Amino acid sequence: MAVSQQPQLVFVDGTFAELAQEMSDYVHVGDDVKPLLEKDQKDEVLKKIIIASSALNSVPEKEFTAAYNLLVYLVLQSDNARMFLPRVCDNLMKPITSSPVNGPGLALNALTNIFNMLQPDNELRYNVFMAILRFVKQHQMFDNLKRYLPNLDTWLKDWDTDEEDQRKLYEDVADVAHETGDQETSYEHLKKALRTFEQDEVKSEEAQRLALRAVKTALLSPTHNDFQDLIDIPTIQALSDSNPVYFELLTIFAEKELDDYNDFLEEHKGFLEKEHLDGERLHRKMRLLTFASLAASTSSREVSYESIIKALQIPEGEVEMWAIDVIRAGLVEGRLSQQKKVFLVHRTTYRVFGEKQWRELLDRLDGWKGVLTNVAATLRKEQANAEAQKKRETEEIERRLANAGIGGGPSAPGGGRRGGGDRGERAPRKERTEDDD
Repeated sequence: MAVSQQPQLVFVDGTFAELAQEMSDYVHVGDDVKPLLEKDQKDEVLKKIIIASSALNSVPEKEFTAAYNLLVYLVLQSDNARMFLPRVCDNLMKPITSSPVNGPGLALNALTNIFNMLQPDNELRYNVFMAILRFVKQHQMFDNLKRYLPNLDTWLKDWDTDEEDQRKLYEDVADVAHETGDQETSYEHLKKALRTFEQDEVKSEEAQRLALRAVKTALLSPTHNDFQDLIDIPTIQALSDSNPVYFELLTIFAEKELDDYNDFLEEHKGFLEKEHLDGERLHRKMRLLTFASLAASTSSREVSYESIIKALQIPEGEVEMWAIDVIRAGLVEGRLSQQKKVFLVHRTTYRVFGEKQWRELLDRLDGWKGVLTNVAATLRKEQANAEAQKKRETEEIERRLANAGIGGGPSAPGGGRRGGGDRGERAPRKERTEDDD
């Protein structure tokens, strides 16, 4: 599937009548089409050809792509392409009997060509993309489509797609991704679908259905540990009224710890089983999140084994295992010091940043301020000491020079060398004259 802003061109040579007659002969309806062409009944011609076009699925493999490209080209010459293209896409959803092995690839290529032959802002691209989505789901070819998903938001804007159709597309992408095991892509497109609801729709039945699905996906995902992006969506916030127990559970995973989760289980016995939620998986995730919170809240960058054991409710022998797991999950960076029995925190991320976290940050800043103040005072003291030492050394050097008689001041009368003069100064040489002879 192309992502350029210009449609892919299919080069053909001939008038519509010539090409339509050629195609109709190819699908064995030439005699029916000829009189319609003479009357210039273009759409009636296309109806005959489209009805017979299912025969293209059995043409030789080497002729398949060219035949479908010509068919699509003819359809796009009509003002009623919207009426004909769905039938062409439906034909491509059926088996390509002439090529059982390469058939799915040929059909997907033909669907992609249809998409690319349409102008970038043609809203028919939406319908073709939905057909491609159904096709890759049917043939388990999601990887062929996945790399183009980042373009969806731009395409939907180009097509001027309304919120309902956007939501349908995003949810269908989420379905296909889920079936192929790509839970992260599924979750991301569920969130996009949730954001298509207007404020007065967030409590609708459809909105709450999607919201519950997104919450379950996030909770059970083995890789997703950040719930703040989800809990900020208005549709999710509306769960606090329609499904308060689910919203409470989501809030616990977003910002609370294992003790809170255990209290929830005690208060809502049987809830996980009723909702078919994997209790073991949720318990493991809650322990990892609790470890992350513990690491983020320490000001000393060290978490004692004792604190880990208490917070995670585990025996000492499992501390190393959970430390490794929390690092692998990308929640914390650090290492264990078995000698000191502490976990040394190198980097961590707050799960939620609220009033409590602001206070912790302020405490840390105050601590750093105190440390920097002490460092600055120490540096100033050392600098003063260094300057005083330098001054003493300079004075000592000057004193020694003065005692040696080579000081920088003027000499006393009669001082210097014996003889009262400075032998370092010689009298000017007298020039020789003729009288000297």
